[in-house]
Amino acid sequence: MEVGIPPHGGRLVNRIQEERALEERWIQTLPRIILDAWTLADVELIAVGAYSPLEGFMGKDDYESVLERKRLANGLPWTIPITLAVTPTDAEKLGEREPVVLTDQRGRALGLLDLEQKYRVDKKREARLVFATTDAAHPGVRRLYETGDVYLAGKICLFYRPQRSEYEPYWLNPADARRVFHQRGWRTIVGFQTRNPIHRAHEYIQKCALEIVDGLFLHPLVGETKSDDIPTPVRMRCYEVLLRHYYPLERVVLGVYPAAMRYAGPREAVFHAIVRKNYGCTHFIVGRDHAGVGKYYGSFDAHRIFEEFDPGELGITPLFFDNAFYCRRCGGMASAKTCPHGASDRLTLSGTEVRRRLRAGEPLPPEFTRPEVAEVLAQAFREGG
Repeated sequence: MEVGIPPHGGRLVNRIQEERALEERWIQTLPRIILDAWTLADVELIAVGAYSPLEGFMGKDDYESVLERKRLANGLPWTIPITLAVTPTDAEKLGEREPVVLTDQRGRALGLLDLEQKYRVDKKREARLVFATTDAAHPGVRRLYETGDVYLAGKICLFYRPQRSEYEPYWLNPADARRVFHQRGWRTIVGFQTRNPIHRAHEYIQKCALEIVDGLFLHPLVGETKSDDIPTPVRMRCYEVLLRHYYPLERVVLGVYPAAMRYAGPREAVFHAIVRKNYGCTHFIVGRDHAGVGKYYGSFDAHRIFEEFDPGELGITPLFFDNAFYCRRCGGMASAKTCPHGASDRLTLSGTEVRRRLRAGEPLPPEFTRPEVAEVLAQAFREGG
């Protein structure tokens, strides 16, 4: 019996099968696929149930349905293709209905794919439908174009989760997170996705949400991001110091989300919500230009896409927020929904400006970020981090 709200599709998937690792001699005879960090993260998230109801990589029917309808073939809402790409040459070496070993970059066998199907895809079409652009300058599109043109489909099982000593207290499976929420007596939980340090605007949004729910699940993404994003270790130190000094710890759980950032804008906003539903969240914060990059998406496209689904079929309540800022005339944090003053009274800093100030050794204003967070960032830039 599941703890908390039902997972997407009604059942929390578990594809971790450590006992199969004992069949080592048999495994050594099988063909192998070396996974990059992006795909390895997807394997792990399938296995622990974060991508429920998926039990493996999508077949052609699900893939086509997700592209065209934003749903799996059975009609369940789903917005991002979860696929395993190989080159046509590598695909020819693999027989359908045969198991394939999945390895990390060092060649260690981590799991198996029970290969059910191979199918070719049109990468530009996928880019246009998922990312709303075919421009290779878009980081998600660029990564898509760099992978093979044949997708492998089938259920996976995971023998070993990737070894990570860092952030050990925060590696919560969906089942783990649900148990923690249950132990704390939380019935309503809001999830917050981030790939950046939390500044005062994020803090304001999270605390607004905390006024109406029992707990906050702060769930930063720690997989691959753009090269100019703040490195994960620095971000984690920022989260820790911020929570220690400015949040009621009994009402916050910090976890880490090992997925790569796709930068798919509106589609990824829905995907992030569905994943946090699997972790047990009842609500999910959707910010302005959620999961966006550059100028590829409209400011509120990530809000509007939720109108394409009935609330009951998503099974999680989105909380929509505009950009927040410090208003000098209001004397506090606000947003365009609550502040009547003009842009000259509002303190906002772009990511580019923040990085410029940090590189130049200039202080970040306390109205923008807490002093403790500013010091973590300043130290990291002084050390070249």
